[in-house]
Amino acid sequence: MIIKVENLTKRFNGITAVDNISFEVEEGTIFGFLGPNGAGKTTTINILCTLLSPTSGNAYIAGYDCMKEPAKVRKAIGIVFQDTTLDKDLTAYENLIFHAYLYNVPKNEIKQRVSDVLRFVAVYERKDDLVKKFSGGMKRRLEVARGLIHRPRVLFLDEPTLGLDPQSRSNLWEFITDLPKKHSVTIFMTTHYMEEAEVCNRIAIIDKGKIIAMGSPEELKRMVSGDVVYIRTADNMNAKREIEKLLNTDVSEKDGELYMTCDMGDTCIPEMMRKIGEKVLSVRLQRPTLNDVFLKLTGKAIREEEASPEEGVKEQVRAYRRRHGN
Repeated sequence: MIIKVENLTKRFNGITAVDNISFEVEEGTIFGFLGPNGAGKTTTINILCTLLSPTSGNAYIAGYDCMKEPAKVRKAIGIVFQDTTLDKDLTAYENLIFHAYLYNVPKNEIKQRVSDVLRFVAVYERKDDLVKKFSGGMKRRLEVARGLIHRPRVLFLDEPTLGLDPQSRSNLWEFITDLPKKHSVTIFMTTHYMEEAEVCNRIAIIDKGKIIAMGSPEELKRMVSGDVVYIRTADNMNAKREIEKLLNTDVSEKDGELYMTCDMGDTCIPEMMRKIGEKVLSVRLQRPTLNDVFLKLTGKAIREEEASPEEGVKEQVRAYRRRHGN
């Protein structure tokens, strides 16, 4: 396991931000860490990135103890923060050269590594342009390139597409999903866009400091009770009676459509078609989404704003960036 967390707890002034959590991340995978504001995501990431010390528990990255071997951990990780931390008055090339020197990349490899990552994120043709001329999507891609320059074993992506337009988000995810295979790096990411979390191999959902569910996207979606089938017929009243008798389930109606929950919608639909096919005008299937899972488990939407004890660590993060040039 490239990341291992054991009974991790962090308290701020009597408030428990992270409450005895444990999880592992396999090398070469994309791991999603999801939760509403104030859930404990930022605190956990800051501990893993050696920005904070836990109240109790242990955390390891690439076999290194995050508390006892912080320098080795930092060499093993790359970070893309929510807010851009690029120097806008330098060119793309200069930003990466500067970062390579900070991370002690061998001098005889720096130029080749910079060129390689710039090509990978499709910014090479703009390498001599000042970053302040870049679009939001290009800046994000450049930050991913910067996070890869020292060849980390783990890349942390904190809301990597926040504030980007849909096309830029889509383009960035094309690069991100290729990272484990092309750069032998494990991705640890957070996102508010639940559809983006579908790319994860595994997801941990955290709420009020506790991990309340963990699994692949499909495993998590199976926690929601079945698919929803919507059907519009020429005679909804009779169709409703026939479907309820056929499937032994309750059927409701809204806006001229009948709808019901089935454990496996793709099995229910053929049965209904055989029974009342001549009356059917339209049929559609809605499978559970990660949004549905999140709402069921936490009782809230992921975008809801909450007061957070994690706000208190922001200045510590800024101080770390100033010290380390991130």
